[in-house]
Amino acid sequence: MTEPWRDPLLPVSVRVADLLERMTLEEKAGQLTAFWARPSDPGAPVAPVEDDSGESAPRLDQVATHGLGQLTRVFGTAPVTAKAGTERLASLQRQVTAAGRFGIPAVVHEECLTGFMTWGATVFPAPLAWGASFDPELVRRMAAAIGAGMRRAGVHQGLAPVLDVVRDYRWGRTEECIGEDPCLVGAIGTAYVQGLEGAGIVATLKHFAGYSASRAGRNMAPVAVGPREFADVLVEPFVRALREGGARSVMNSYTDVDGVPVAADERLLTGLLRGELGFTGVVVADYYAVSFLETRHGVTGSRGAAGALALTAGIDVELPTARCYGEPLTELVRSGSVPEELVDRAAQRVLLQKAALGLLDPDWEPAAPEAVDLDPPENRALARLVAERSTVLLVNDGTLPLRPCRVAVHGPYADEPRSLLGCYAFPNHVAAPGEPGLEIATLGEALGAAGFTVTADDPDVNVLVLGDRAGLFGRGTSGEGCDAESLDLPGDQAALASAVLDSGVPTVLVVVSGRPYALGTAAERASAVLQAFLPGEEGATALARIISGAAEPSGRLPVSLPRRAGGQPGTYLHAGLGGRTDWSSVDPTPLFPFGHGLSWTTFAFSDLAVDPEAPTDGAVTVSATVRNVGGVAGTEVVQLYLSDPVASVVRPQRWLAGFARVELPPGAAARVAFCVHADRTSFTGLDLRRRVEPGEIGVAVGRSSGDLPLQGSFTLRGPVRHPAADRVLSVPAEIVPVK
Repeated sequence: MTEPWRDPLLPVSVRVADLLERMTLEEKAGQLTAFWARPSDPGAPVAPVEDDSGESAPRLDQVATHGLGQLTRVFGTAPVTAKAGTERLASLQRQVTAAGRFGIPAVVHEECLTGFMTWGATVFPAPLAWGASFDPELVRRMAAAIGAGMRRAGVHQGLAPVLDVVRDYRWGRTEECIGEDPCLVGAIGTAYVQGLEGAGIVATLKHFAGYSASRAGRNMAPVAVGPREFADVLVEPFVRALREGGARSVMNSYTDVDGVPVAADERLLTGLLRGELGFTGVVVADYYAVSFLETRHGVTGSRGAAGALALTAGIDVELPTARCYGEPLTELVRSGSVPEELVDRAAQRVLLQKAALGLLDPDWEPAAPEAVDLDPPENRALARLVAERSTVLLVNDGTLPLRPCRVAVHGPYADEPRSLLGCYAFPNHVAAPGEPGLEIATLGEALGAAGFTVTADDPDVNVLVLGDRAGLFGRGTSGEGCDAESLDLPGDQAALASAVLDSGVPTVLVVVSGRPYALGTAAERASAVLQAFLPGEEGATALARIISGAAEPSGRLPVSLPRRAGGQPGTYLHAGLGGRTDWSSVDPTPLFPFGHGLSWTTFAFSDLAVDPEAPTDGAVTVSATVRNVGGVAGTEVVQLYLSDPVASVVRPQRWLAGFARVELPPGAAARVAFCVHADRTSFTGLDLRRRVEPGEIGVAVGRSSGDLPLQGSFTLRGPVRHPAADRVLSVPAEIVPVK
């Protein structure tokens, strides 16, 4: 007779309950641990390790004696082909199933922030570029393609997307974020989750919560924010990605918030995440975050105590390998210091997810080793499309698009293909010398392929490539642990730009970076300026197509571009006194505002219509006409902003509520109608409860947060209302062509 837990026809809750009853404490605790199989050769190129315990890594037979929860980055740790990776994964899974009494395989997780992070897989643009696209549907398609490759290789879980809202551009992980606005981050991040989950891969939201608000933009530095900023800005994208995206996993933030490390904060990981937001999936620790409670935060004095704190807070699985959740934790349970019910709680969540993934089924088999093409032509085409739609044209005096001519390509990264990639792209993340394992054109090569004559002698136009080289922990100018002291261009790039501009030759400035930089007078002197946020393996081809006019620059800034290198933080989402005032000598007005971006054509906005009023539990329609008044086809991103002139707490001057990409041929127009529910005006009140207040709400529609030609308002009437957990999170837009 088949044991109930192995019967796939039974409800997963019944199967898991039966399995838990059969398990010993050690077997349940084994499901909460992971194993990172790293090369034994100390000279092998591998991903960097953040562990500072000084201890040697355990062996698989030591970790998986009683079962194992997860296998860490079998593909994303050292260079390995897809076939060799699946062979190694199958071998590891056979060891895991043979070691445990129940023969349960491990969940396999990998990074996927710019694509499946393994040797030879497509490197898509970095998340800041996703935000610049303002195109959730395209991001959903990209995530589905990433998930399909991971699924075929035998991977179950992806550690993405990052939903941290950018608060300080100096933070090295800005490139991993989608933008500085919670509406944009929520919309794009939710689309990514839907694409990944739709492909059968468990999406992992990170980093919950507050990571991006670290002091001075320094990685892992303490966070000191008020409860309203925390709830209304930093947590808000997670709410939407959980509710509308259906993400099945969450990863904690490394930081402490007001002195409490998130990995030990039961109020956040259980009270807020599960109690208020209704999350029922698995919380995984960021790598070594449980250990850091002992080694970096200093809130415990032993491995077991760190494990007990994290387990109590709500972290179900310790990643990347077992240190605190193995024997040190079970010893505390045996002694009565830690309730066994906490182990049961976490093990149940892990096993429920394994059952849903088919890992408890009797016919489960590891993925068959095969020579999978992880960089097929359709992926490259999609990567190029994302790169094109996320490139932002900041300035243009008419020089672009260029007809074929003689161009000189200058700059420190003009001939370095890895400068196009983010820090979580395999060639930059893993210390792999030599070739990046992919065909990646430089901008000079791409311009040559597009018909230009690339020369250093007597060019008609200079193309100056500036920006970043992404890396980790000081190996780059952008990326995890690569924080900046100021927003000046790294090194001597500003001086180089000045020298090239002094030549008198028309110059197209191309900034390929992981954060916005203060370009100073270079932006005013250049004939044109293009901003690309680490556009991936097809980035050079996309930029060449835009420069030549074969493609349109339809990206919009997901972060403001500062006018000066100091004065951080400087995002657009601030109260009135956070902007330019007569009471401070510092003017934080950006050089280019959030949402800014030009096209090959021009657009006009007209005919704003706003429903005059709605109840505090109702909705209004805001509509406007956008017309292409130029001579070529183009795309405008219609942006809707709201404001609250009088509220019980200080509110931002304006906040993005909705947006729509509108493609129009010359002379054509479209009517864009936004349905704005009163919930989209809600905020955290004095009593720390979310509320909708009656009164006037300002409306503005235009092409950026700093260019809003249409202004209006509506009135909310009725009592103060406290929205429930099912509050409306988005503002849908309808686009209708008009004559």
